[in-house]
Amino acid sequence: MKDAWAAVFDWDGVILDSSRHHEESWERLAKVEGKVLPKGHFLRGFGRRNVEIMRDMLHWSEDPAEIQRLSLRKEELYREVVKERGIEPLPGVREWLERLQEGGIPCGIGSSTEEKNVRLGLGLLGLEDFFQTAVTAEHVKRGKPAPDVFLEVARRLGMSPGRCVVFEDAPAGVEAGRAAGMRVVGVTTTHPGGHLEGVDREVERLDELRVEEFSGWWGRSA
Repeated sequence: MKDAWAAVFDWDGVILDSSRHHEESWERLAKVEGKVLPKGHFLRGFGRRNVEIMRDMLHWSEDPAEIQRLSLRKEELYREVVKERGIEPLPGVREWLERLQEGGIPCGIGSSTEEKNVRLGLGLLGLEDFFQTAVTAEHVKRGKPAPDVFLEVARRLGMSPGRCVVFEDAPAGVEAGRAAGMRVVGVTTTHPGGHLEGVDREVERLDELRVEEFSGWWGRSA
């Protein structure tokens, strides 16, 4: 069908409000490991995989085995925080997913987090039935801003990248969506309005959107 398209969602900051949980897990990790976290580290690293954050941004280690150990521990701490504090979907998420489901639009998740985190969150939020696939950090060699995670979602959904819309809240994710050849909708969860460069559309809440709006996009270009 000429107007067929797929929705590709980032996870943290787009589907659920997890920033406090992740920030707390970084603080706990630094405390138990005796590491230093520079001011502003969390926002700078948001949307990237742990390996890039720890190796390239924080310079905690160059040893792949040590980075892997720290990364796994960080995500264990994150899941502990989630279980302690609970978690909620961002406002408007469920409504938008219901509209997409009613419109027959296939949906996938493309995230820099671990698969265990996504599975835990989907179960707690009761959103499993809305997504056909989830691609996470373990499934690709390169993290965002490389396009690998989004391209793999498109492949699994059987959709051309040029027929996909990425929903992202972080600059690294926007860059990854563009590099994948996809349209990008910016969600201003972690960055204020007007500061996500390169997006086709920007919203504060996903329920501001209508399926018909995107059908018009695909009617204008193949």
